[in-house]
Order: sequence, then structure tokens, then C-alpha cells
Amino acid sequence: MNDLFRLPLGDVVETAVRWIIKTFSWLFDGISVAFRALYDGLDTVLSGPPFWVIIAVLVALAFFAKGWKLALGTAIGLLLIVTIDQWDAAMDTLALVIIAAVIAVAIALPLGIWAARSDRVSAVVRPVLDFLQTMPAFVYLIPALIMFSVGPVPGIVATIVFAMAPGVRLTELGIRGVDTEVVEAGHAFGASPGRILRQIQLPLALPSIMAGVNQVIMLSLSMVVIAGMVGAGGLGGQIVQALSRIDIALGVEAGLAVVIIAMILDRVTSSFAGPRPKRALIRRRRELARAA
Repeated sequence: MNDLFRLPLGDVVETAVRWIIKTFSWLFDGISVAFRALYDGLDTVLSGPPFWVIIAVLVALAFFAKGWKLALGTAIGLLLIVTIDQWDAAMDTLALVIIAAVIAVAIALPLGIWAARSDRVSAVVRPVLDFLQTMPAFVYLIPALIMFSVGPVPGIVATIVFAMAPGVRLTELGIRGVDTEVVEAGHAFGASPGRILRQIQLPLALPSIMAGVNQVIMLSLSMVVIAGMVGAGGLGGQIVQALSRIDIALGVEAGLAVVIIAMILDRVTSSFAGPRPKRALIRRRRELARAA
């Protein structure tokens, strides 16, 4: 094609990105220091104690979330990670996933609530989310790499941008799906908008919101593996290393560890979105006991 008709969109975006990096270098340096400190601190907490201590904590969390079956599966899965010598890499990945997912959820929930309460905000946010969700994941690594160099920080930043879209969408969808008659009843009793949000809309929209949180965690885990290409380490680094060496054994072991962590995180987070029949049954028995 003649260069006369070629739109240099990529060059324009590159120039804009480099200007932003040069102008706000102080801000990116501060973000880099903060994220690095968070990552190092959490990674020390997860990697410092003996593996059985972390396994015991995660098994207890799984038991609290969904009962003994999930606790047993969590114990077996984590012990399998230990036996294939992927424990340290798995804890590095888990630290990165937790930090990225927590920050992504902290951004997504208020944005989703704002979009649910304002049609104008929703009209602006939706095309941005479409852009974020359809852009290939590898593209996020390029500006993150320029801004924060190699290491876990560009991986965290790229993961936050990539993973927060479903959190915003499902939060907005959940709040908009609350029965309007219930909200109107709240207004009729003189409740303030903040109280209606806290005591009516958010509790009723909780299953949808937790589904969004679950998706944020799953996308964070998938992006963290890709972030291994920019030196994020962990299981992503192991998989990149396996690719470069064509090492099938290492690739299978690291990939299996990723699957195990993904299943544990998925089951634990999804359990908080659904009903808990056992706890409801225990509560009902206590009520009956008091009544007797």
C-alpha cells in the first residue's frame, strides 16, 4: 500500500507513551517502589515459613469456605506442587496474583458502582472495557516494560489493567439487576443513597460481584504466566524457561502447578458467592434450639 494512505497510528501512540513516561517518570518510580515493596513483603510471608505452615493455612481457608472436600483437595494439590519442586515458584506467583487481584478489585468495585449509578459513566466505561478485554494480553507488557523495566512490577501493572474489566462489568450488572421495587421501598422509608447502596444493593448484588472478583483472580493468574516473559519470575518464568529449552518435563510441572493454584483460588472465591447450606443449617438448628 502507498505510504500516502497509511495512517501512522502506532507511531502516534508510541510518541504519546514516551512523552507520558518522560513527563511522569517520578510517578512511575514511586509506583515501582511501592509495588516492589508489596511484592517482596508478601513473597517473604509466603516463602519464608516451612511449606507445611502455608499448606495448613490454605487448607483451613478452604475448609472455612466450602468444607472438608475442598480442604482435602487443597492439601493434595499443594503437596503435589511440593513434590514436583515447584513450591517456591508457586509462592512467587501466588504473591503476584494476590497483589494484582486486590488492586484490580479495589479499582473495579468503585468504578462498577459508579457506572451502575450513572448512565453517562457507563457509556464512557463500556467501550474502554471492550478495548481492554479484546486487546491481546502481550500488548500490555510493552508499555509496562518501558515504564517499569523488567521484574515483577511490570507484571503486576499489566495484570491489573488486563484483569479488572470483568470486575467492573459484573459489579455494574449486579447492582443494575437489583429489583427496583426493593430500592424504591428503601427510598420510601427515607434511607439515604449511601445506606441503600450498603444495605440493599450491595448485599443483593453480592453473587454477581463475587463472580466478578473470581474472574479478576482467574485473569490475573493467566496474565501472571504471560508476565514471566518480562522477568516476573514464578511459574511464568518456569514456563518461559521450558519454552526456550523445549523442556517438556519442566513445562508440564509448572503448568500443572498453575492449574492447581487456579482451581484452589476458583473454588474458594466462588464459594463466597453462593449459598452455604451447611452454615444455614447450623444457624437454623441454633434458632430452633433457642426457641425450644
